Amino acid sequence: MVSVNSYGQIIGDALPNWQVCTFPERKTLRGKFCRLEPLKVEKHGRNLFSSFSQMGDDRLWTYVPLGPFKDYDDFENVYAKLAQDSSALHFAILTAETDLPIGTIALIRIDNGNGSIEIGFVVFSPALQRTPMASECQFLLMKYVFEDLGYRRLEWKCDSLNEPSKACAQRLGFHFEGTFRNAAVYKGRSRDTSWLSITDYEWPIIQKSFEAWLKDNNFVEGKQQRRLVDIRMEIAKGAEHHKFP
Repeated sequence: MVSVNSYGQIIGDALPNWQVCTFPERKTLRGKFCRLEPLKVEKHGRNLFSSFSQMGDDRLWTYVPLGPFKDYDDFENVYAKLAQDSSALHFAILTAETDLPIGTIALIRIDNGNGSIEIGFVVFSPALQRTPMASECQFLLMKYVFEDLGYRRLEWKCDSLNEPSKACAQRLGFHFEGTFRNAAVYKGRSRDTSWLSITDYEWPIIQKSFEAWLKDNNFVEGKQQRRLVDIRMEIAKGAEHHKFP
């Protein structure tokens, strides 16, 4: 339904009950395959550095404003600052199977006044890449942001040349919004930044699709039987059919 003011101008949807969102807390988020713990270098640092080193080269750091690191001391200095950053919340991703940290992820650019927040600093070790944990950890953050904190918008930004990152975001349910040209300079390079997002309007279908995807019967010997994208499309189609019989 289109809203029009007294001057005949089209305006945005009214939010009569809008309140400033809660700033994320340093709390552990638990899932079936993994859990997210607020980053503590003294607890997670050594194992994180070891898990990242399993890549065998520096490709993990190409598209993030961190690294590569020459040794653990270098890594510890950088990640200690991230852990202490009061404007963001950095997590270590621990596997339920081994109870060891194998990746990091963060909530950044937190605008609780407008209900907007971003997922960033996503660094997955080889042990985390292309596993159910890699998707579940994103879902845990999404659910925390929309369900517990009441945000309206969750953002994903990446170097426009980082095709795997864009593909990952879209698989998770983020919508591509556009590219900001010459948006940043990092590591001596120019960066065009791709913007993607999920809004609170889209969240219910995304939540249902993740919950269906994560069910025990969707995994046989650790392998998915139905893709997350296919489940989401099916749920969305059913919602449209219900809306327009």
